[in-house]
Amino acid sequence: MANEPKQNIIDMFVAGARRGFTIATTNMMPNVILAFIVIHALNVTGLLTLFGKICGPVMALWGLPGEAAAVLFASFMSMGGGVGVAASLYMAKSLTPADLTLLLPAIYLMGNPLQNVPRCLGTAEVNTRFYGPITVICILNALVSMWVMRAILLFVK
Repeated sequence: MANEPKQNIIDMFVAGARRGFTIATTNMMPNVILAFIVIHALNVTGLLTLFGKICGPVMALWGLPGEAAAVLFASFMSMGGGVGVAASLYMAKSLTPADLTLLLPAIYLMGNPLQNVPRCLGTAEVNTRFYGPITVICILNALVSMWVMRAILLFVK
């Protein structure tokens, strides 16, 4: 290690920026774009309204419209997709800034277990029988975070 040449801080920054840009354009952007397309298609066909009516009673537990369940469902599969669905629903005026405030911690606490649980735990050689409980814990953390954010919003107003 003592013989390794020191890197210029600018070169390190540029290399990190390149890696970040590559991750954003190859991993995150396709999920976000797909989410925008799916939500727009559901909105045009009226299926988003139907989905909102079906999920409305459950999402009312957090003071959210039924369409917000689409954000949680997308987050289960992909965090980027969850963010894309949330942004798309906000642009469609189905979600308010307060709704987004409630949902954002849930998006990240959900942690897209569909992709990450097998990938990360498989690499660590965790017994597959624990995948289900770990996934349930991710979901419960997300749901609890929405109640915590609801309480915080009540005190901030």
